Amino acid sequence: RNQQGNLYIVNQTDLSLIVGYIKKIKPDVVVIDSIQVIFDPGISSSPGSVSQVRESAGILTQLAKTTGISIFIIGHVTKEGTIAGPRVLEHIVDTVLYFEGDRFSVYRILRAVKNRFGPTNEIGVFEMTQAGLKEVKNPSEIFLSERPKDVSGSVVVSILEGSRPLLVEIQALVSHSSFGYASRRAQGFDFNRLNLLIAVLEKRLGLHLEAEDVFVNVAGGIKIEDPAADLAVSMAVTSAFGEQLIMPETVVLGEVGLAGEIRSISQVNLRINEAQKLGFKHCILPKNNSKNLDSNVSGIELIPVSTLKEALDVVTTTK
Repeated sequence: RNQQGNLYIVNQTDLSLIVGYIKKIKPDVVVIDSIQVIFDPGISSSPGSVSQVRESAGILTQLAKTTGISIFIIGHVTKEGTIAGPRVLEHIVDTVLYFEGDRFSVYRILRAVKNRFGPTNEIGVFEMTQAGLKEVKNPSEIFLSERPKDVSGSVVVSILEGSRPLLVEIQALVSHSSFGYASRRAQGFDFNRLNLLIAVLEKRLGLHLEAEDVFVNVAGGIKIEDPAADLAVSMAVTSAFGEQLIMPETVVLGEVGLAGEIRSISQVNLRINEAQKLGFKHCILPKNNSKNLDSNVSGIELIPVSTLKEALDVVTTTK
């Protein structure tokens, strides 16, 4: 118990003793760290096994529902980021939250990947300070704060995390390979998707990237799964390869198909509004999306495009 009398720490792994303490103290919130070391003495198997995790999580869930106490169960994750050990834990709890972020970055993302009583993929962005975690009110502004000016290979895209739009910077670097085998690297963007987009650029635009090393980075430690970033990545690579600048104050949206066509994306109004708030003057978007925009979009030039070539012709200028 701490000096203020509002924090209790119980150094126990026996579930029956833990439940006894919870019923006696009746706290508002309980944190179990971690479920893999908790065991029910009535079960013969070792802690961390399927039966122990299932039974322990089931008892804690039932306790939370009957008492109204919020219980956070901490579980280990693998190097791939999935829950380690038995997957039964995901099926028992109400919500699965992931705490993400590069250990060298000051920013952390809290993401709901499963939620029985609300939307999934909702996120909260926090900054790690000396006093603990502090909420970042405008994460888009933070992620773009160190963006370089007048540099090729830098493109801004509005990605969607649940129902929350985020503006992030895509960076690309293209340099001639000295070893005869071109290297491709992606940080924060799917490696296989990058290879596919490079193939589209080679085939549909005639770019000779086969002897070029291509590196793509999403600034701020963000990991992108949104297909709306395809066009931004393609334009960043093309810009870096040709040493061409992207038109300033431009946000780029669109999925790229194998024929080099720009396909429509979801929630385009939300994305444009976020760009508008941060002072962007131009928005490249799929032509099909431009037909269904809200009438109140103003203060930002909308440039609908239907092909990759059309998009690049509009926004690239020689350095």
